[in-house]
Parts: sequence; C-alpha cells; structure tokens
Amino acid sequence: MQKLIQQIQVNIPFTMLYDTYLDLFLQHGLNPEIGIDAKALERFSFSDFRYIAEKLHARSPTITLHGPFLDLAPGSLDPAIKALTKHRFEQMLELVALFKPRAVVCHAGYDSKRYAFHRLAWIENSLDLWTWLGAAVHAQGATLLLENVYEDGPEEMLILFERLKQQHIKFCLDTGHLAAFGQASLENWLTSLEPFLGQIHLHDNHGNWDDHLALGHGNIDFRYLFDFLKSKRSKPPIITLEPHEEEAFWPSLEYLEKIWPW
Repeated sequence: MQKLIQQIQVNIPFTMLYDTYLDLFLQHGLNPEIGIDAKALERFSFSDFRYIAEKLHARSPTITLHGPFLDLAPGSLDPAIKALTKHRFEQMLELVALFKPRAVVCHAGYDSKRYAFHRLAWIENSLDLWTWLGAAVHAQGATLLLENVYEDGPEEMLILFERLKQQHIKFCLDTGHLAAFGQASLENWLTSLEPFLGQIHLHDNHGNWDDHLALGHGNIDFRYLFDFLKSKRSKPPIITLEPHEEEAFWPSLEYLEKIWPW
C-alpha cells in the first residue's frame, strides 16, 4: 500500500490541512492536492501558507493544487465577475510559486443550464482567461488542468482543449462529477478527451448526487476506467483520491490497490 500512496495525490482543503490534518499527511507520506479556496485566501497570511509549504517540502512529497471555484465564472460576460475570478487566480498564483506543485486544477465552469444562450461568447471569454493562467502556471513549472463539473458531455470541453493546445493545458477527469451531473457515458468522455487527459479525480456516487463516497461504494465502473487507461498508457496520469471524510479515504485506498494496473 505504501508504494501506491507514493504514486497518488489526496485532496485536502488548505484550512483542514492547517487546522487538523498536517501531521496525518506527514506521518503517512501522503501527497496532498491542496484546495485553495476563498476561505483560506481570506483567513491565512502568506507566512501561514509558507509554513505549511516548508513542512511538506521537508518530506519531499509531490504537491498539486486545486484552485478556487465557488461563485467564480471564468467565462462570465459580466466584466466585474470576470475581474473577481481573475483576482482569485492571481492570489492562487502567488501560492504556486510557494508550493511548487506538479499541477494546478481549476474548474472549467461551463453549465449549459445557465449559459447555453451565450455559449460561444462564454467560451471565448474563458479562453482568454485560461490562456493567461495556463501561461502563468507553466512559467512556474506546473501544468494547468481544467476539470469537468456540470458539463453535459465531453463536446462542451473539447473545444477548450483544441483551442488551448499551445498553452500546455490538459484535462482533469472527475469521475464523480461525470456520474452525478453529466449526460454522457464514461466511455464517451474517455474516447473523446483521452488525448488531452492529464489527471483524474476519483470518488464514487450512485449517479444522483456528488456524494464523494469511498471507491466501490457507488456505481462508477472504476475497473473499466483503469482497463481503458492501461490499454492507452504505460504510466498513469496524475491520480487524486477525493474523499470528503477521513473514513472514506482508507477504504478508497484499499479498493484502488486491488484494481491498480501499473
């Protein structure tokens, strides 16, 4: 199990890492995917972030970051909302230099229920923001990845990756979001976006809500997912476990160890 732990990331909001879970991550050598949200950006000083970064770097873990997303709209047609979104990303960029992550994940943010009437304008606006952020993240030695949340299917994201090929931006497939909110099959997502795939977020549900259950406790076919990936790649993309409770982490790790094909 320790070998597998060294190969994966584990999500943890910065606030929880600072307040509660730092010792657990250090004790078990867990590689964190640190969630940088508005709560953390408002509460903590730069020295607080530096304290955690130094503790982690002393143990030489692999770090990834998850950018802020609540209430943000990267493709917003409202200049004030887009400016706020960029401001939060600018704050995050200061921490990219500090944590030196391998990757930075942000939500692509398209939702047809909200933006369908302005789809093309929304996409163009978001492309402008992602081009800037992708270049800034790449300059820090990391890769920017865009994650699916409310997108119905891969075609709503494919246009982004086709237009952003020169910006070193990749796709983060979130299995739980796909099952809970998407309309297309896992097979469809994989066959359409595998060439752009750089990371996968793993958590389970029963298809009706984003429960973040332990792997194997819902309906998602993770064996198919890993069989597909093994047929395409000799090495895995970045893999992140996303339990929302500690009790879901260890069963997820045990399940993943049983189906890990590399």
